[in-house]
Amino acid sequence: MDTKDLGDTDGGGSPSFRLDCPSRTILDVLGNKWVLYVLGLLERHDRPLRFNELRRTIEGVTQKSLTQTLRTLERDGLVDRKVYATVPPRVEYRLTHLGREVGRLTGTIARWALENAPQVIAARDAFDSRPTGETAPTSTPWTVRAS
Repeated sequence: MDTKDLGDTDGGGSPSFRLDCPSRTILDVLGNKWVLYVLGLLERHDRPLRFNELRRTIEGVTQKSLTQTLRTLERDGLVDRKVYATVPPRVEYRLTHLGREVGRLTGTIARWALENAPQVIAARDAFDSRPTGETAPTSTPWTVRAS
């Protein structure tokens, strides 16, 4: 297999796998688990949500992690933050146009995860039950032959 061009471009001439490619910073953000949950929740509700609504709904997220996630999404133009001058202050978050676009993509990932969770869990269980040091069966189409 010729691997000299692997990672050079994405087929459109963009150096997508290079460290200096701007798309990498975006993919780093989208790869964060809390980002996926926040985008998915905002997309599903299709209305502004308050901080505490998000925090109560996303089990396991800390206040600090949610705050950092929302700031990152706002900085990247995926979420709008609106502060109301009330006591205590009321803050709402909603998806921007760009956020709705990526929200559809993350929604597709979430649906795939839900549909395929049983198979992934079964694969994990099979892997974890193998004796230490045992390799995968050699009859897979991914077997590498020595040259």
